[in-house]
Amino acid sequence: MRVYVYTVQVRDKWVCRLTLDWRVDVRYWFGGEVVGDETIGYRGDEGFGFYGEQRNENVMRGSGEYGGAQPAEEIRMTASPIPLGLAAYITDQWRTGPLETKRLIQLLQEVEPRVMEWISPRDLQVIQMKREDVGRGQGIGKGIWWGEENRNEEGMDGNGKRSVHGSDGMEVEGICHGDLWHDERWSGLKRDAIRMAVGIQGRSLLTHELQDLLASNGLKDAGQYWRTLAQLAYVQGLAELRSGLAVHEARRRFPLLRRQRELRCLRCGSRAGSHRRTACATCGSPGCAYCEACLAMGRSRACALLLHGTAAAARFVAAAGLARAAGRAHATEPGARWRLSEAQHDASRAALRFLQQPCDTAGKGVPSFLLWAVTGAGKTEMIFPLIAHALEREQRVLIATPRRDVVLELAPRIAQAFPDSRLATLYGGSPDRWMAAEITLSTTHQLMRFYHMFDLVIIDELDAFPYHNNEQLQYAARKACKPDGRFIFLSATPPDAMQRDVRRGKLPHAKVPVRFHRHPLPVPKRLTLQPLRQALDRGALPIPLVRSLTYSIDRGAQVFIFITRIKQVEPFVHLLRHHFPNLPVEGTSSEDADRAEKVIRFRQRDSRMLVTTTILERGVTIPKSDVFILDADSALFDSASLVQMAGRAGRSLEDPAGHVTFCASVWNRAQQHAVRQITSMNRIARQQGYLKSTIDGR
Repeated sequence: MRVYVYTVQVRDKWVCRLTLDWRVDVRYWFGGEVVGDETIGYRGDEGFGFYGEQRNENVMRGSGEYGGAQPAEEIRMTASPIPLGLAAYITDQWRTGPLETKRLIQLLQEVEPRVMEWISPRDLQVIQMKREDVGRGQGIGKGIWWGEENRNEEGMDGNGKRSVHGSDGMEVEGICHGDLWHDERWSGLKRDAIRMAVGIQGRSLLTHELQDLLASNGLKDAGQYWRTLAQLAYVQGLAELRSGLAVHEARRRFPLLRRQRELRCLRCGSRAGSHRRTACATCGSPGCAYCEACLAMGRSRACALLLHGTAAAARFVAAAGLARAAGRAHATEPGARWRLSEAQHDASRAALRFLQQPCDTAGKGVPSFLLWAVTGAGKTEMIFPLIAHALEREQRVLIATPRRDVVLELAPRIAQAFPDSRLATLYGGSPDRWMAAEITLSTTHQLMRFYHMFDLVIIDELDAFPYHNNEQLQYAARKACKPDGRFIFLSATPPDAMQRDVRRGKLPHAKVPVRFHRHPLPVPKRLTLQPLRQALDRGALPIPLVRSLTYSIDRGAQVFIFITRIKQVEPFVHLLRHHFPNLPVEGTSSEDADRAEKVIRFRQRDSRMLVTTTILERGVTIPKSDVFILDADSALFDSASLVQMAGRAGRSLEDPAGHVTFCASVWNRAQQHAVRQITSMNRIARQQGYLKSTIDGR
């Protein structure tokens, strides 16, 4: 995409802007929107309108910096459009003064040293336009005179509609220029622009996503003049126009060194290693970069428009009465309303105190709180009071989880807990894609489409794939949260860095060391065995393993057997069937299309043993189960994975103890750390009086 760049003088100050449709900027800056001390308003329709006339408001001057100013007298604009990525860099770097060709070329060469090889010097000529040359009123429809040699002509297409062409012959989408000067048409465009701005508030969208959103919000025809609407929202401060990939000054380790410029994807935050350059027919660049890290969600490239909906649109929502009434849910006593256990109640109270505390976030990032709860502790119920607290204050809540199946599982529980609040569930192909809701339940990949949307962001299973160690998804989560928002992290096995911050007192937290049934967590036992591959090569199971498995089967338990390699699943299943011929045994992995059906059969006891990889280490609850982890000393199993797999046992009230066995030839650090973490939680639960044996006095 190519766009124009211009500077305009307002109140003795020159500001630099880019434009998708220069007619909007001409009408806006030369049109005299402000009359005296009154701002011209209007009333919208379908709930997305403005408030009528207001005095001393800064609405029609964008960010408010120039509210109340008299119409501008002069605009300096590039003669032809230039690639969006370069235009965005110019507007970011321009400090003061009118646009000048020499300074323009200098800025471009800073970021693209060979730019003049593929951009014509004629394209970078600056045209001066004054207000008195343009005129005002109905008669402007016959065209704008940039000068004797650069006149923009209006033509008629086959359907009798007029279109406007720039001096390079490139057509500008939208209605004809003359129509922009008719007050009725201009007011209608402003209504549509505000409707669009409300729809994209808190979102980060590429152009095809914007057009999809407009169509879903009843503005189907707006797809034909979306540039006009986007530009009108931009000049009013209701949207930001950015390029998908933008020049970013990386921080240097030594401040005295010159900062290094690099391209960064503004949607996923990826850096140069994830970018590829190709010749681009859209902007004309021989090396237009695009991001491969988030390619599955649409091509984010240096010349692709990325719209950020700003928080300024929120005032239109409030003015139109769209905000919901407060006080629907009360979070002051979470235990009473949500029927939490004592441990859950104490943790929720600590998190509520964190949300209620004022804090200075300047330079410190978004404040965060960790709910460190053992597997099966009921983390979902603990966040209900936090959601209710946010809803009382008319805040938006995001609950993000790494997996789609967890989203689908949590959705009915959240909807039942908050029946008066709109809930949007977002995943690949979700029908709620553009729904405006107070509560959003989403996979972490969908967070790339948000920008400063949420007041409270709850990240579930932050240590799980794909969120764990994924800088792109973590960047997307930070981007989705408002600058003055809060983060709540949920985990049974927080990353080591987060655990260190807890020990050092840098991260506020609350621990839930016990499950709802108030019995201790099963502590893994050690069984010394040779690697599984040796048993598969011999075609025979070790006798100690057969004895342990037989004990679990005889006591009526469902048996999880976790292994490291997908290719070992089927051979091991055949070996188990040979040793247990009368026992239903199945195996599954991430490559198994029938995984869900096999888990259902296992839950219903149609099968008694399930061989699996770490794909089932989370989110699966079987009432009475034992866990065997083969090759527990493998580098593929860290302590967090071992704790999560061990957490499949002892989750039911009928069988709270369960049995967990680490089968390995070496007792390594990961196993030791996992056992220490489990025993530490049991010790904390006993000390705080949460365990049933402590309560009963036994």
